[in-house]
Amino acid sequence: MPALVSIDLDHLLLLKAEARGFSFLPKQPVGSLLAGRHQSRLRGRGLAFEELRHYHAGDDIRTIDWRATARLRSPHVRVFAEERERPVLLVVDQRSPMFFGSRRAMKSVAAAELAALAAWRTLDVGDRVGGIVFNEAEAITIAPNRGPTQALRLLHEITRFNQRLAEAQPPSGEITLNKALDLALARAKHDHLVILITDLDGADEETSERVTRLGMHNDVMVVAVYDPLGGQLAGAPGMKATDRGNHWEIPAGSAFRKAFRAEFGEAVAYWQKLFRDLRIPLFPVSTATPVIDQIHELLGHHG
Repeated sequence: MPALVSIDLDHLLLLKAEARGFSFLPKQPVGSLLAGRHQSRLRGRGLAFEELRHYHAGDDIRTIDWRATARLRSPHVRVFAEERERPVLLVVDQRSPMFFGSRRAMKSVAAAELAALAAWRTLDVGDRVGGIVFNEAEAITIAPNRGPTQALRLLHEITRFNQRLAEAQPPSGEITLNKALDLALARAKHDHLVILITDLDGADEETSERVTRLGMHNDVMVVAVYDPLGGQLAGAPGMKATDRGNHWEIPAGSAFRKAFRAEFGEAVAYWQKLFRDLRIPLFPVSTATPVIDQIHELLGHHG
């Protein structure tokens, strides 16, 4: 079955009915093919437990932790802090390298679907949602806001960018992943959840520096969209390949394919270690299976 090449707005609107059963709350078990298994550090909303301390005169007796008081043999209270609202900023990659898919959908389509599911879920829990959508020629920023109007505008732009990839002359220009992250830094000053949806094509040390800066005052998630064929380079010698306007021919013999797979594996290992060290959740999303099924597996079944 050929991969889904592009999406329309109706497709993203229909995903609203599926945007349930997952949560961005803390301590979700994150099972990642790329990042290993760890606990997400993403914050929730509402009242967050801060500390257990000695009771002081004037403290509300309703905050006394009676179990801790009995165990420690002196009055102790539980202190909570009200968490502020957390706007969600979706950074959606629709560059030419995303226009690849060997199974169910192109990477660009899977990214669009994931962004739509995240947008609908964000609105459903009462947070604001906005985004940055970019390709090589253009990048737009939509400020986070509540209500379906802003979400519809975001989904309309994602659709427009997605469909441009299938045109006879796809967009070209000099906008990079790092430039999109600069826009995210300008928009998300603090207390945002920034969800970067990309295949990490062109990522480098400057990318890690920008992600680190984003994570200083915001929560950050990286969704690495991949195609199972991407690391294999399956194909017969003599087949033509294209990368950013450069055309080349797959050399004969297996040495080149082995070297390609080794380099791909090294790149995966690099980003695996980097994001683990930064304590930033990294979620792999494959083009081969429905995105919503993968979200349920990665983020747990929370209504």
